[in-house]
Amino acid sequence: MEALPFDPLPGPDNGGRSRKQVYARLSPEFREFVDREENRHILDYLCRLPLEEIGIPEFYPHISRALKNKRYTNLIYPIGGGLAVHIYPDREDMRNYYIPIEPSIFQNVNSLLTDVERVLVDVVQDLEVNTKDPEERKRLLEKVIEQVCIVDETVERNAEEKAEGNAGRKEEEKAGWRKGKNSGKQKRRKGKKSRETERNSGEEAEQGSGSKSGEKDENAKGLLNKCFRNIGRAFNDKSKQQIRLTSEEFRAVRYLLIRDKVGMGVLEPLLTDTNIEDISCSGLGRIFVEHKVFAALKTINSFQEMKELNSFVIQVSEKVGKPITYRDPIVDTALPDGSRINIVFGEDVSKRGSNFTIRKFMETPISILELIEFGTLDYTMAAYMWIMLRAGMNCFVSGETASGKTTTMNAATTFLPPNSKIVSIEDTPELQVPHKNWTREVTRTSREESNSEVSMFDLLKAALRQRPNEIIIGEIRGVEGNIAFQAMQAGHPVMSTFHAVSVEKLVQRITGDPISVPKNYVDNLNVVLIQSTVNVPGKGLGRRVLSINEIVGYDSINQAFNFMDIFKWDPATDTFKFTGKNNSYLLEQRIAPRMGIPENQVRKIYAELDKRAKILRKIHQANITNFYDLFDMLIRIEEAGVT
Repeated sequence: MEALPFDPLPGPDNGGRSRKQVYARLSPEFREFVDREENRHILDYLCRLPLEEIGIPEFYPHISRALKNKRYTNLIYPIGGGLAVHIYPDREDMRNYYIPIEPSIFQNVNSLLTDVERVLVDVVQDLEVNTKDPEERKRLLEKVIEQVCIVDETVERNAEEKAEGNAGRKEEEKAGWRKGKNSGKQKRRKGKKSRETERNSGEEAEQGSGSKSGEKDENAKGLLNKCFRNIGRAFNDKSKQQIRLTSEEFRAVRYLLIRDKVGMGVLEPLLTDTNIEDISCSGLGRIFVEHKVFAALKTINSFQEMKELNSFVIQVSEKVGKPITYRDPIVDTALPDGSRINIVFGEDVSKRGSNFTIRKFMETPISILELIEFGTLDYTMAAYMWIMLRAGMNCFVSGETASGKTTTMNAATTFLPPNSKIVSIEDTPELQVPHKNWTREVTRTSREESNSEVSMFDLLKAALRQRPNEIIIGEIRGVEGNIAFQAMQAGHPVMSTFHAVSVEKLVQRITGDPISVPKNYVDNLNVVLIQSTVNVPGKGLGRRVLSINEIVGYDSINQAFNFMDIFKWDPATDTFKFTGKNNSYLLEQRIAPRMGIPENQVRKIYAELDKRAKILRKIHQANITNFYDLFDMLIRIEEAGVT
């Protein structure tokens, strides 16, 4: 269910504010954006806003974290595919509204959708096609919709709407304010020809790409070409009904069908927006999001009835191939785009009703230099991690849930030796390692009484037989931790995330059940980075590395662990203190000898640390912040003998 935070004014075709009037108030950049055919609905959306109350929203083609401290947030930014997002201000709540501006936002096409779906069912049955590839399904569905629907601007919904709509359109066409606008008759005359041209060009494109992409693409090309031919045959049958729609209705129907049948329904715009980090629904009520720039926001989507909510989560679980039931009410898996989803089903285990949380996947991971931009750590801390990981030290990134542990650990993988063989082990695939020799392993759960389950413990034991130079574990939670410390003992460097808010708590968890690492094994772990989400003075919520600590050893007599903080975050100034300068056990006793520094000159290691910090700063100043570009640059620097 969608509930806008304002009462929409009448539309421009129904006696409301004219498009021309609103268009004149837009910035040149905003005008250029709404002039595009796929964005026409966004201008109609603006016409129905309470502009006298909130003003014209600002338009940003791209948003950055510089907007984070904007006091009054009323802006629109595009997210691709004819979609945009309106961050709508709410003066009575700390959370502003997140409004996806979809082609269907003001189009009441429910009955039309039913009609189109009825015809689609008959046509798709005739096609006899079974493909699970989302892109293939999308392209096929688009082709079928184009055959099922006829765009006709003279179609009559009711006499009043027709009269007002035609009058509004004629007035604006005379004014000539919209570039490249064709009349409805022109569209109808060209419709069949353009669809035929598009079909032919689509087949040519598929043939071209198929020749380059190997057997898999050839199979896909053949499947789609067969489908497109069958579409034409299906409509040779006179009994097949075609639906007449206006162009606005057609765009809305096409969008909703693809969104709901191929995509993830109402979640699709949220998944499309690369600025969203987390999506959550805690039961009946609203869907909330965590935004990279605007932090906590509330969407206009909500579930008001338990039946509606349960039906939705069942559909989502089926789409990801993990059907949920009352017997197996918990699903933890990945969406097709790699995002991580957790679903809890039913009121018996979730009193407010079924709930779900999605942690978004990024195609290009955040780099260590971007984390420095965000204030998560500084150049010297990054240089320290560079030295430690190149030297094969064992490292844990620890903190509470959603503190950015995996992001920081993934960013640090660019510091691992480029020729290393990396083996990663995860419950849900989140890590993205830049190395070419990377073995990615994921656990497998079994919902049946069989021996088909493959656990973290199993994969970690298998990894030890694969001669890895580095083992990366998504998160240590159970008995696999014991094997991880045995791997460290055997000389295999290990990185992992861990849930603990301090070194003391980390040691308690490691040595207690169910991990049960012997206390005299704990000092195989060299570096512990503690990270948290904190309230930064004057900046709001942010993620910070609270400390980087070195595990020095275990005192068996006093049964105590010795560790020292090397870096520490100062909350008063939001800066980092190098508390371990000239006093680092690992730098002086472990790293310096490996770098050929004489025992009486071990302090020279700090000059190496400063040099690497300056290198990272210069790379950053050269605007090389992309994760993969940074990895390539570090390789070139090493090949040049700079480090």
